Amino acid sequence: MNLQELIKRKRDKGSFSTHEIYDLVQYVQDRETPDYQISALLMAIYLNGMTAQETSDLTLAMAEGGQMIDLRNIKGIKVDKHSTGGVGDKTTLIVAPWVASLGIPIAKFSGRGLGHTGGTLDKLSVFTGFNCTLSADTFIQNVQQYGIAISGQTAEIVPADRRMYALRDLTATVDSIPLIASSIMSKKIASGAEKIVLDVKVGSGASIHHMEDALVLSQQMVSIGHNLGRETIAVVTDMNTPLGAYIGNALEIYEAIEILKGMGDERLRTLSLEIAHNMVQLAKDSWSSDKIQRALMDQIQNGAALQKLKEMVKAQQGDSGIFMDTESLLRAEHKLTLKARTDGTLHGIDARTVGVSSMIAGAGRKKKEDTIDLTAGVTLHKSPGSKVRTGDPLATIQGQNLEKVKEGLLVLEDAFTLSSNDYTPIPLIHHIIRH
Repeated sequence: MNLQELIKRKRDKGSFSTHEIYDLVQYVQDRETPDYQISALLMAIYLNGMTAQETSDLTLAMAEGGQMIDLRNIKGIKVDKHSTGGVGDKTTLIVAPWVASLGIPIAKFSGRGLGHTGGTLDKLSVFTGFNCTLSADTFIQNVQQYGIAISGQTAEIVPADRRMYALRDLTATVDSIPLIASSIMSKKIASGAEKIVLDVKVGSGASIHHMEDALVLSQQMVSIGHNLGRETIAVVTDMNTPLGAYIGNALEIYEAIEILKGMGDERLRTLSLEIAHNMVQLAKDSWSSDKIQRALMDQIQNGAALQKLKEMVKAQQGDSGIFMDTESLLRAEHKLTLKARTDGTLHGIDARTVGVSSMIAGAGRKKKEDTIDLTAGVTLHKSPGSKVRTGDPLATIQGQNLEKVKEGLLVLEDAFTLSSNDYTPIPLIHHIIRH
């Protein structure tokens, strides 16, 4: 069946067989297939959705359409972790070495940031020389030798998704739940993951703004994982408030190191522990919850978790000297502080607004070609629920370009909501979906 007939089928609310899904992926990967046909297909899927079977088939077809990383020769259960993205989300930098320090192999592909959300590879670029583009062979060797590797996805892995995502961005079909689910899970399957933990963020600073959508997406991804033989857990978490007190690449490396030292922001520590706990639980199913908790806390207290991060940075040619002078991560050419204009209780810090202000200051990209300022970002001095008096510092914004920092400060002013009313906290962890 040709692509035009398949587009017509989905346009008319029909469904595809497994064989037809594989044909679709081949059409997408064929450079001779025009963008307008793929765009028409994406819009038909966006408008009419996909069945659970179609979504599982699309996930596996996309994964098998490119290079599959084979980790079977590496001892132990390989557990992967994915976040749908948010402001100040540096949990990968924390939980990956933390879990790996317990002898659980971590083989993770990560991406760059775009817009108001940050990317793990940009943060790791703070370590001068860090190799974010490992070959498949080196990637596997590093996991074998050091128990951990974090790298950018190569062009050979899930090539269909690479093309589809670019067109989804251009055709306003990014927020199709079946396409999001298959995009995320195909990369997890292709990267060799045996067990998967998903951090699905919902709120103003996330790509998913409504709880109903977050739950549907979580359930679909968990179902895909189980259908394809990969036990999967989804943790639905809040992204109305930035995660942690530091937003921006160097600043987030600083905070990740602080958490691995047993210090740092309470919400970030709580979420990191929850994600790490679920990852260990999948890899060590005979361990009790108490044993997992004790083991994780021991790795913080004895320094093993932080040491594993250092080991990974060195293995990927990054400058480990930063660990000797973490205060250097807080420095920038220009810093401006936002102060409270009235008394009150801090009821909210809008994550999206903070993310946009940080991006404007230089920490993020409006388009993929933009150059980022690794020193740029925002430091929060208060958290929701804090009592604030006039003149108290609320946040500091920084970067190398003073005009950009000033522009970011104007946006940052709208992030803070003060009130005389009683404060009711928003839960950090909304749901955990296992089946």
